[in-house]
Amino acid sequence: MPFTLAGFCEHREEIRKSRFITFAAPITSPADAQAFIDQHSDLNASHNCWAWKLGDQYRSYDDGEPGGTAGRPILAAIEAQACDQVAVLVIRWYGGIQLGTGGLARAYGGGANKCLQNAEKIELISRVALRCSCGFAELALVKLRVAECAGLVNEERFTANGVDLQLAVGEAQIETLQTHLADLSRGRILLAR
Repeated sequence: MPFTLAGFCEHREEIRKSRFITFAAPITSPADAQAFIDQHSDLNASHNCWAWKLGDQYRSYDDGEPGGTAGRPILAAIEAQACDQVAVLVIRWYGGIQLGTGGLARAYGGGANKCLQNAEKIELISRVALRCSCGFAELALVKLRVAECAGLVNEERFTANGVDLQLAVGEAQIETLQTHLADLSRGRILLAR
C-alpha cells in the first residue's frame, strides 16, 4: 500500500562534523515538488540534494556530490518507506571530514529514511470513477454514504429531475456503497462505471 505524508516533517543529525537537515513534504505535482525544494533550500549550505516521487514520475539531484551518492539514495529511501507523492530535501553543511561515496550514500539515504519513518503517513487509496443519479431530497444522504465509504464526490450536475454525480470510490467499497444507495432509494439509485 502506498502512503503519502500528512504534512511537513524534518530530521536533523551530525555525521563526522557534517551537519545534515532533512525536510520532507507531500506533493501533488512536479511544480509542487520544485516549489518545496526552492522554498527550503539553503544557498549557504554546501549541498542541497533532493528526490521526489509522484506516481510513475520521479527525479533526483546530487547538487555537486559524487554521482549517485545523494539523490538516488534519497529516492531509494522514499521507495523503501512505500511513499508516493512525496518530496525530500537533504541539506548538508560540510564539516571538513570526507565521508567517501559509501558514507555519503548512507548519510543521505539514512537521513531521508529516518525523516520518513518519523513522519505521520496517510494511506493512498486507489479509487474507481463511478456515476449515479439521485433526487434532490436524497442528495445529502447520498453524499453522506459516499463519505462513509471513504469516497469522493468529484462533480455534481443539477438537472430537471435531480442530480447527476461523478464519484470516486475504492474498489473494495463499491459493493457496500451500492447496497447503501439501493436501501436509501428503494433500488432506484444505481452505480455505473
